[in-house]
Formats: sequence, C-alpha cells, structure tokens
Amino acid sequence: MTTTETSQFPLTFGIDTFGDVTEDKNGRLVSHAQAIRDVVEEGVLADQVGLNFIGVGEHHTADMPMPAADVVLSAIAARTNKIHLGSAVTILSSDDPVRVFQRYSTLNAVSSGRAEVVLGRGSSIDSFPLFGYDLSDYEQLFEEKTNLFAELMKGEPVTWEGKTRAALVNQDVVPHTEAGPFPVWIGVGGSPQSVVRAARYGFSLMLAIIGGHPARFAPFAELYRTALDQYGQAQLPIGVHAPGHIAATDEQAREEFWPHYRDVITRYGPTRGFRPPTPESFNHEVGPHGALYVGAPETVAQKIAANMTTLGANRFDLKYGIGGLAHHLLMTNIELYGTQVVPRVRELLAAAPDSG
Repeated sequence: MTTTETSQFPLTFGIDTFGDVTEDKNGRLVSHAQAIRDVVEEGVLADQVGLNFIGVGEHHTADMPMPAADVVLSAIAARTNKIHLGSAVTILSSDDPVRVFQRYSTLNAVSSGRAEVVLGRGSSIDSFPLFGYDLSDYEQLFEEKTNLFAELMKGEPVTWEGKTRAALVNQDVVPHTEAGPFPVWIGVGGSPQSVVRAARYGFSLMLAIIGGHPARFAPFAELYRTALDQYGQAQLPIGVHAPGHIAATDEQAREEFWPHYRDVITRYGPTRGFRPPTPESFNHEVGPHGALYVGAPETVAQKIAANMTTLGANRFDLKYGIGGLAHHLLMTNIELYGTQVVPRVRELLAAAPDSG
C-alpha cells in the first residue's frame, strides 16, 4: 500500500505539541503560563508557514502543563485563518464524551469549521487518579465512551446507556455543528483492538509512532483498511504522529535535541516501559529505521516521504519540542518544517514511480 493508493485524500502536514516547558535564553525553565503563551505563538507561526494542522495534546504534569488544550486552541484560532486545530490526543477514558463534544464543537464554531479531535485511551495515565478513575476499568472506559462519542457525532438527539456514566434519553447536545461532523481520529500506539475500534466507528486512524522501525506499523494500517471494508465503512485517512526536531544541519539538530531527549526519556522510562537512551540507541532512532525525525530539512523530508509511502498515510504530524528545548529553537523548527520540509516531501511523493 502506498500514498498513491490513498490518493482520494489530500496530503496534509501538521505539528503536535504537549506544551512542554521550555528554557529561556539563559537556560532557565519558563513558567507554566509562559509555556502556554509560547504554544499560541507557535500555532500562529504554523499558520503563517502554510501548515495544515496544529494539535495540542492533553497532559497534567509539571513539565507538560497542558490540561485544557481546547482553550489554547481557541486562542490560536482567534489569530489564524486557515490552519486546522485539534487535540494531539484527548484522553477520552478520563473525560466526559458529552463535554468533549461540546468543547470541540464550540472550537469548531469559533474557528469557522477548523476543529478536529484525536481520541486516545491514554498511554500517559496521570489523568486517571486526578479525576477519580480506576485503571482496572481502562478498556471499558474507552470502549463505552468512544461508543457514546460516536453517537454524539451523528448530530441527532442521543439515547444511550452504559456503565461508566449516566444514561441519556433523547438528549439534544449543543452546540450543533454548522456543516456536519468535524474530523475525529483514534490515536493508536500499538493496540490492534484500537485499530479495529476506529474502523468500527468510522473514525480516521492516527498512528502514534514514538519508537522503533515505523514499518512495523504497516500491518496496523492494513488491518484498518480491511476492517473498514468489513464494517461497510468507506476508506478513511491514515495519519502518522511522530517526534522530531529540525535545524540547519543534521549535526545541529542532533546536538540540540539529544540532551533533552535523554533526560525526558530517562525520567519517564520507569513508568512507560522505556529503556534509558544511549548515544547508540539515539543514533539508531534518528537513522532511516528509527522513529525520530531529527536532522536537516532534506534528511527529515526523505524519511517522512519514505514512511508515508510504506504506511499508505496521507497525513504526517511532527511532534515538535521536548522538555527544556528553547522556544526560539521550536520556532525555527516550525519555520523549516513548513517552508522546506513539507514542500520537499510533496516533491518526493509526486516524483515516486507509482505516483502517476
């Protein structure tokens, strides 16, 4: 499967952020408030350089203080004209589907139809104890709440009953959308059940590839296309979310990114099942068979084009930034991505042997 075979969908390119706290020019961590304001500026720049999407991911930690992504996205919407805005994951399992729908349909209204949402089970589980949810209900919470969200997206009064929230009986949920449902994606980091769930509910698939060879996700993409057929759904877009950092040269990009990547992965490794990175493992991940898109514009463009082709994806969202990386470096990253990387990826895919 190649991008040619999914050419009914336009190629789109975005950025994602978790609102990581950055450093100022003196190497000191900025305040949470400044980190949030910086994300707004990054979203404005993304629109200016022609990117299609900015996603802000829900997190609840001191180094990623981003619990209300839709509020930040509304601020970006007020200062932009074209870019689509959405979550880079909303942890639906620990939220109320009705409120998620209301928040993003409100964002859709204030942005004149530019809202999207990526729903996830939550690989980061900080929200579960924060909001009083039991991790033993992890799977049931996501299944039931995704089911309810799918009903809400139909735009009709909802009658629904489950075990994880109060029932609804012919409930009108507002605000109504002006022009049909906004795009909904299911974020998948390695669960075949979530791939099939996305197909069953008719939601697009976002593959979150944060480690290892991206090609190992090709079976998930194929499973999704097969499941869509089996459920009688039309084929839908497939996207890729992956971390990276772009600078003028490969050496500069690696030098800027490596110390922060090392520290963050080492810190979260014990709770997320990651091994502490080494220079050798980092070099592998930034190489052609790894999951990190770190390098000069040409290096990153070649890797994006190759993996979009392998996966049959029509969308790529670069998860930019990592805790401690300075805001001005993130702005350079976004500018290079929008002005050099994305045009080059389009050229490479258009010139591929099977693109005609």
